[in-house]
Parts: sequence; C-alpha cells; structure tokens
Amino acid sequence: MKPTKKILIITYYWPPAGGPGVQRWLKFTKYLPEFGWNPTVFVPENPSYPIVDETLENEVSDDLEIIKTKIWEPYQIAEFFGKDNKKFKAGQFDVGKNQSWKSKLSIWVRGNFFIPDARVFWVKPSVEYLKKYLKENQFEAFVTTGPPHSMHLIGLELKMEFPDLKWMADFRDPWTEISYYKHLKLTKPADQKHRNLEKQVFETADITLATSFSDAENLRKKGANAFCITNGFDENANLKIRQLENFKFENSKFTLSYIGVLEQLRNPDVLWKVLNELILENQDFKNTFQLKLVGRIDHKILTEIEQSALKNCVNNLGYLSHAEANNEMQDADLLLITNFPDESSKGIIPGKIFEYLATGRPIVSFGPKESDVKKILEETNAGKHFSYDDESELKTFFLEKYEEWKSGKLYSQTQNIQQFSRRNLTKKLTEFL
Repeated sequence: MKPTKKILIITYYWPPAGGPGVQRWLKFTKYLPEFGWNPTVFVPENPSYPIVDETLENEVSDDLEIIKTKIWEPYQIAEFFGKDNKKFKAGQFDVGKNQSWKSKLSIWVRGNFFIPDARVFWVKPSVEYLKKYLKENQFEAFVTTGPPHSMHLIGLELKMEFPDLKWMADFRDPWTEISYYKHLKLTKPADQKHRNLEKQVFETADITLATSFSDAENLRKKGANAFCITNGFDENANLKIRQLENFKFENSKFTLSYIGVLEQLRNPDVLWKVLNELILENQDFKNTFQLKLVGRIDHKILTEIEQSALKNCVNNLGYLSHAEANNEMQDADLLLITNFPDESSKGIIPGKIFEYLATGRPIVSFGPKESDVKKILEETNAGKHFSYDDESELKTFFLEKYEEWKSGKLYSQTQNIQQFSRRNLTKKLTEFL
C-alpha cells in the first residue's frame, strides 16, 4: 500500500541508542508504510544514551525522514555523584540499604529539580522548532513516546497549537505508577507537579497507548482514552521463529540465560537461593549447569553471586549487540525474565519477553503472583511464572526441566505467538489511528 497519510513520531531513544526503549518505534516505522502511513521521526541531535548499539542503525530505512535539534542535558552534574553515571542517565537507582549520601542526593535532585525528568530542557526548543515545521508540512497525526515523559510535554504544547492534529501519547512505562517513583524522594509540591502534568496528558491526548493490559486499564481509570498495544518480536535473520518446529535442545550444558539490564529492584533472590541448593545437593547439576548473563547486571547482584556456590557456573558476557543477544537467546535451554515484586507492577511486560517467545525456549519468569506476563506465558504455553516466595515450586520446576534436558526430551511447545509480531502490532496501531 502506498503511504497516503503522514505521522510525526517524537522520541528521545533512537539508534544508535541500545536497549528496549528504542525498539518499539524503530519497528513501528519499519511497517507503517505497509498500512498507508508515512512516518517522520523527530529526535535529539546530541543525546546522552546510557547504552549504545550501532548495529540498530542498519534497521533504519534510507527512505525514513529524520529531523533533529540539539538537546541540553544536565548529566555533567551526575559526574559528581560517581565515576559511572550510566545508571543515572538510564533512570536506574541504587535503593539498597547501603546507599551512599551521593546516591541519595542524586535521586533527590533528579526527582525534585528535573520534572518530569532530565530531558525537560528539550521541551521548549522542540516546541518552537516543531510549531514552525508543522505549519510548513501537512501531517494527520503525531506521537510522543515516553519515558522520558518530557516527550509528552512537547505533545501538550503542540496539541494546543494544532487542535485538529490527532495526538497519540505512548507510555512504554507508566509515569507516577512506575515502581521506582516512590524512591524518588519527592517533596509534596514536586509530587503534585508530576501528577498534574500526567493528568493533563491523559485528558488532552486523543489516544493513550500502554504496553500492557493492566497499564491500559489503570490509565483509563485516570481519565485517559487508553488502549493496549504490547511490544513484540520482529521476524528477521537474527530471530528465527521456532514455535512450529518442535526442535530438541542440544547444548553441552544446561543453560539458563538472562538477556538485558538487571538492577536490584528486580533481583530474583529466590532463584539464586534455589540454584545454590541444587549445586550443593546435586553433583551432576553442578557439573552441567550454566548461568549465562548477557547485558548490564548490577554490580551488587554480581557480588552476591560471586560469594555463593553459583560463582563457578556463571558465564558473564556483558553487553552485546541486539543481533548477538538474539543469538544467545536461541542458544539457551531456559530464558530468565524478572519484574518488580510488588503488586503495582503486575502490568509491566518487559519487551524482551516477545523475542524470548519467538525463540521457542521455555521461559522462567519472576514478578507479582498475578501479572500480565503470567497471562502471556499461559496463553502461549511458553513457560512458568513464579512469585518471589515460590521457592519449593521453583526448585521442582528446575529439576523437571533438568531431567528433560538430560534425557533429550526438552522440546519447544510455544503456540499462538504471531499476534505479537511487529507487523501485526503495527496493523493494530494504524487501526487506532
């Protein structure tokens, strides 16, 4: 279908940014032209990305129009709070019991001075630039995607100037309902400002998108015209869809792989405890088990593992490109995914679960007892979900999978996953538009 309508996408994360934040709209722009929409992307010219993956630039179409303006970000201030400010840039926080005074101060500054986030200084120059651009170019709709939620403040200003232009506010993560919000050490005026801005966005946007079923329901309760379009997987050379092949697993070691960022708030302590017990109790398991870590793992979690029996079974590969990470997913026997343990996080669906699904590998998941992730795993027969106190059930699960692996009976059994393909999700998006 030849594109007949134009849509402007306002985003902070764009290649060469790495990590899950960039994937959603990179893939939507890939497939939008198939459904009659011609996208233009507006991004910062000089962003400060916590993770860089230059291979993702290969996925940007040569025909895609990209416009840029400069951004000022106050991250030189963050250098004062430590040698490595990547966590600060990424919105990750050290919430452990042994927080340093610098860590506490950095969190307080971030929450109370940069509202809604440290990209807020890009709002005014972006609005000035885009007002002129939209007057000179005809568009039917525009999208703001956050976090950073400063993008939605750009949307608020543009909607006031162009009331007939359809505005879709995309929330890849919630704003005030995100698990780390309560750790921002907000004053009452700062908290109220966050909530007032959030409310304005919900009441003004024509459509609000959430990435999970529970989040969409919560946004509707807050006054938004909200719908769910989850993240998904892209069928390409690096991600072969395996659910129909009933293939066998033939690794020389029984491999549990974690791909992505793992911080303290999502640390599956119960898993490390169970694995340690299995290693100490079962010599065969100890000799043949491998925990493979791909991505950026919090140093305190790594220290915890290093001080346990699990240390000799760990293969820490560090951060890899998206394509290399996909290969590691497909080489695993089990794939690990974690979520925040509190009930308010039941609507969080980590983006990588969909690429996990496409590999056909069984998934072991941690999070609130009833969650959207659990719903997806049950619907696709793709794995097992545990809460953080399901110790005995978790141990039984690992022993069962280990025995299946040893006997050569560990097979792919996933089903009904095509609904999560990026092409089908883009089709759903255009139906809303």
